[in-house]
Amino acid sequence: MSVRDCVLIGIEGTHAAGKTTLVHALTAHYRQRGVQVDCTGEPARTSPFIEEIVIHGKGTFDLATEVDLFAQQLSMTLRTARHNKLLICDKNVVNVLAYARMVLPAADASHDADVLDAMAHFCRAWAPTYDAVFYLPDRYPDPADPFRAKVTHLQDQTAEAVRRTHAEVGLPLVEVPGGLGTPERIDWIARRVDPLLAGQPAILRQRDRTADPPS
Repeated sequence: MSVRDCVLIGIEGTHAAGKTTLVHALTAHYRQRGVQVDCTGEPARTSPFIEEIVIHGKGTFDLATEVDLFAQQLSMTLRTARHNKLLICDKNVVNVLAYARMVLPAADASHDADVLDAMAHFCRAWAPTYDAVFYLPDRYPDPADPFRAKVTHLQDQTAEAVRRTHAEVGLPLVEVPGGLGTPERIDWIARRVDPLLAGQPAILRQRDRTADPPS
């Protein structure tokens, strides 16, 4: 199910997986082919809440921060999809839910827990909106990035949480082979996205898909 006939794909992975690099390169690839395409960035990069916490060291992750990220992820997706044939998203709302569960110590029956449950329920209903979500297993640490340096130690925990939450809400992840360079990643993904642009089902073999966290 697309957003107003715009094919919607997501790029997922843990911290420093090369998601943003791939999103922009993939967008350029389709623009060069004449496809009306755009991409969305990672909401945390422009969030004033995250800036206060990560850059200025003020406050902690709280419910307001996570709800703002959740809403911004949805709003950016809907607004950018309006006039495009293809939209490539850096993460998706399920990712926001996975992170929120990691950083919020929500006690049972608390207000925070109720809101997280509501977010999970929405994600289950919203999951069919995405035509495909691709997961990048690689990691490219960059300690010079202040956002990334703060969370690099959470790579394993994040990877497990992202995989588990996608499986829980019923949004399959399409596993991109590890060790590919950007051109090879583009080629691999494009061969699966092109049928969607032509109005055909994506060519996704069973071994491409993963819905479970690694053992």
